[in-house]
Amino acid sequence: SPLPQERGGNNSFTHEALTLKYKLDNQFELVFVVGFQKILTLTYVDKLIDDVHKEFRDKYRNEFQQKGTLGLLNGTFDFKDDFMRLLRDAEESSKVRAPTVMKTFEQSLKSQKTVKCMIETRGEKPKEKVKNKKNKGSKKEGTEAVAAPGKASAGDKQSSGDREELTKDEILQKNREEFFRRHMKAGEKSSKSPKPEAQKEKGKKPRVWDLENSNAKVLDYSNSATNGNAEACPVEEFDPDAALGDRNREPGRLYDLEYESDEEAEEEKVVQNPSKPSVKKGGLGGMFGMLKGLVGSKSLTREDMDPVLEKMKDHLIAKNVAAEIAVQLCESVAKKLEGKVMGTFTTVTSTVKQALQEALVQILQPQRRVDVLRDVMDAQRHRRPYVVTFCGVNGVGKSTNLAKISFWLIENGFSVLIAACDTFRAGAVEQLRTHTRRLNALHPPESHGGRTMVQLYEKGYGKDAAGIAMEAIAYARNQGFDVVLVDTAGRMQDNAPLMTALAKLIAVNTPDLVLFVGEALVGNEAVDQLVKFNKALADHSMAQTPRLIDGIVLTKFDTIDDKVGAAISMTYITSKPIVFVGTGQTYCDLRSLNAKAVVAALMKA
Repeated sequence: SPLPQERGGNNSFTHEALTLKYKLDNQFELVFVVGFQKILTLTYVDKLIDDVHKEFRDKYRNEFQQKGTLGLLNGTFDFKDDFMRLLRDAEESSKVRAPTVMKTFEQSLKSQKTVKCMIETRGEKPKEKVKNKKNKGSKKEGTEAVAAPGKASAGDKQSSGDREELTKDEILQKNREEFFRRHMKAGEKSSKSPKPEAQKEKGKKPRVWDLENSNAKVLDYSNSATNGNAEACPVEEFDPDAALGDRNREPGRLYDLEYESDEEAEEEKVVQNPSKPSVKKGGLGGMFGMLKGLVGSKSLTREDMDPVLEKMKDHLIAKNVAAEIAVQLCESVAKKLEGKVMGTFTTVTSTVKQALQEALVQILQPQRRVDVLRDVMDAQRHRRPYVVTFCGVNGVGKSTNLAKISFWLIENGFSVLIAACDTFRAGAVEQLRTHTRRLNALHPPESHGGRTMVQLYEKGYGKDAAGIAMEAIAYARNQGFDVVLVDTAGRMQDNAPLMTALAKLIAVNTPDLVLFVGEALVGNEAVDQLVKFNKALADHSMAQTPRLIDGIVLTKFDTIDDKVGAAISMTYITSKPIVFVGTGQTYCDLRSLNAKAVVAALMKA
């Protein structure tokens, strides 16, 4: 069906050379559709479909209410003449509008200014600034007059009554400044106490550099693990508890995100508040007025929902949902609810909130779900490695979360080859080498029948990333690795040469899964990053059907409290699932997305 469920803001559907525009009537369960050729730019289509909707609904309202919409399906409607009249009116209205003419210079405000008013003499201040200064002075005098009420006469008190109300904040500010000034003076006095001479003699001792025995070999730390051989890496001694975090967890299990909400308490407040003013009025009238506001006696209109939707939109933006997406979400909820009859004992606020929660949960649960473990086992049956490529902007945590995913895969019994394809950032290879050593210390070959569970394939810096990824996949196939995780360099979405290189890496190696790594701290930037990454992959791909992003890794989720809007923005704009969520610094801080927990955090006041 071309009708979108929860993707508001787009009420058109294009198929080949035709474009369809539609409008829903929820009250009578009707759909009005207009079809026209795609190449035509008809400006009156929206007006036409609105006019036809109103005319048809008003003409057959009584029949719909008596027989219902389904009862009139087989009937005929005498509406042709009305439609032709509305079409002519819409066409005429589009012709009447004249194009806007640009103002001439004589009509502009600039032409009315004289040369004299534009000249500023040296040392003379603009009049507006002097005026503001006078106002500030008068305010200051006003605060002084209020601060000393004992000295003022009774007549002055009466005349300054209004001024006193306006300057309460200024009085408080002045008192605060006086308080801080007194404490600062006391602090300065105490800090001026004489210090012992022994402390003065202490100072930073200069470091002595041994320049005589400088040897390049001593400083070279890049000899270990040059071609995927993890056995050359010495086992690192470190605290396993610090790397693992929770020791009581079940090995290999990917836990859901958890969040406790105060949703029920909030709903009770929403229902109870309208009843308080109505009871005070007394009598049966107040009670019936309360029931009339609650009982489902009328259908929802746009005017009823607009104030609530405006608050919901601001709330979503405050929770880091991209502004454009917050508007589209509220628009989709309004279209879904318009014309529907409210349930018994419910308010407009609770109805809109419930509809928005359902929409958000549906967005966070896309139709295609990525099951990495199942796909890895399927690749095993075909005797080939399962390849995952990580991409994203700089500093979002690609390498760190790649190591977490490696640990999760190892605990599920799969061997992992890490391909170090970030040949640009200084220290990128060494970072992955350290992770490899630590993962091998946590899962030594002795615990897996002599099999090394994780290795690093690297060729140093400055090399072609696509070529290294291809060699790593061939090496993994020959050595029998189950999974290849390809780490790439961070790049900004506007950098065309780097985006071309990423598109080449993906097109040449055809990975099974392309994961975009994005941090949960971003707001509007999340939309820009994902849209431009997908666009760049499509533009720079050599294939007829370009390979785009398959899923999302949402990182730094532990830093945002309940501002979880980035999850909504990313899934809404791509319709792709969030496969993993990074929630900390240890290898166990990896979670799967729990849509209801995220929505609960998002709706929290």
